[in-house]
Amino acid sequence: MAELAGLVARLEVAVGRLEGMSGGGGAVAPAGGPVSKFVEEYDDIVSGAVAQYLSLSQKIGGDVQKHADMMKQGFAAVRQVLLLASSHQKPSDSALGPLLQPVSKVVTQVQNFRESNRTSVLFNHLSAVSESVGALGWITVAPKPGPYVKEMTDAAMFYTNRVLKDYKDKDKTHTEWVKAYLSIWTEMQNYIKKHHTTGLAWSKTGPVASASSAPPATSGGCPPPPPPGPPPPALDLSTGGGGDSGADNRNALFASINKGADITKGLKHVSDDQKTHKNPNLRGVGGPVRSGPKPFSPAPKAAAPAQALPPVLELDGKKWKVENHENAQNLMISDTELKQVVYAFKCNKSTLQVKGKINSITLDNCKKMGLVFDDVVGIVEVINCRDLKIQVIGKVPTISINKTDGCHVYLSKDSLSCEIISAKSSEMNVLVPNKDGEFTEMPVPEQFKTIWDGHKLVTTATEIAG
Repeated sequence: MAELAGLVARLEVAVGRLEGMSGGGGAVAPAGGPVSKFVEEYDDIVSGAVAQYLSLSQKIGGDVQKHADMMKQGFAAVRQVLLLASSHQKPSDSALGPLLQPVSKVVTQVQNFRESNRTSVLFNHLSAVSESVGALGWITVAPKPGPYVKEMTDAAMFYTNRVLKDYKDKDKTHTEWVKAYLSIWTEMQNYIKKHHTTGLAWSKTGPVASASSAPPATSGGCPPPPPPGPPPPALDLSTGGGGDSGADNRNALFASINKGADITKGLKHVSDDQKTHKNPNLRGVGGPVRSGPKPFSPAPKAAAPAQALPPVLELDGKKWKVENHENAQNLMISDTELKQVVYAFKCNKSTLQVKGKINSITLDNCKKMGLVFDDVVGIVEVINCRDLKIQVIGKVPTISINKTDGCHVYLSKDSLSCEIISAKSSEMNVLVPNKDGEFTEMPVPEQFKTIWDGHKLVTTATEIAG
């Protein structure tokens, strides 16, 4: 069935070419002749990488296949725009919107499908496609559509890596699916660099594209937003919400304000013998009166220090507990199994070494701590820590750093493909080994720039000035 789906996709591309050569079906090729070179090469991507992706999606089935069917419509909608651009001049921005509407609908449909299927067992597949589907909008980007596609592809890498990790040595179909999907955008970048380097290449001759030359819109689109409601009624100051006396009080206030300078005539004059700052004897009447700042009051008694908890280093079920260690430089866990995890909590000025291969390691509320480990098949997670040094001897797929200030990660040669995910953290550095055995230190970005590119928010790392 998978091979059949790929064959069908190729036949559809061939039919599209024949229709273009004959002048039939949707957009018309220049002078009724064959389609332009850049449309043909786009068809090669569709009949190659895209067809392979569709075939593997059908083999996986379920939500992945449904998503792939939507993406198939998206690639077809982009082809309609390319075919139109090959024989028409670029229209005004206002006229361009309706021409791009089919592509925009597919992007929205793909993203909504992912959001409505968060409980799907194939959620990582859906997320990989949803995060990168915006790459279909490269036809609207100038002057750098190629780098834009690269950014969208990078957004999918987090989820494609999860797919590779989940199905490694289990089902090669999913790993092949990842390679096929990513190859689409790799080939698309090369295609854009060759034919549309600074933006979609519209024809220099022929009629100006208009809504009448656009391909027919697909059904099922979102209706336009409703018009804004009427403005709220004007506030009526003549009626009060605080009882019957509300209007009278407001009228009296406005009448006083309208007196102008005469408003002070009703104030009582205070003589010097009635002023407390000139008559100390009056200060004790009616309670203390302070004219200056509040006097300094002694600080409350410090609370008794919390009793130090005893240090713990023990195996509880499948969890190694490492807790409350101070100045312990030789903590070691050696008798490990793959199903076990390590949880270190409130360890200060200590060093922990983990031998063998385990499932995961978590450091929580640790300060000035060192961690050395061999192999982790899951994740190393750092939460609410400060001044850490982590060294990988073997392999680890993912390191997560959250709410942490100061973290140095020493990678081994076998762990260079590790994913490092950070949030709300600072002073993070990754050290990569050189050929001579030394390490090259590189900072992890802490400052980011976010822009709206017309379709979605695009965030890139920026260097901190100074």
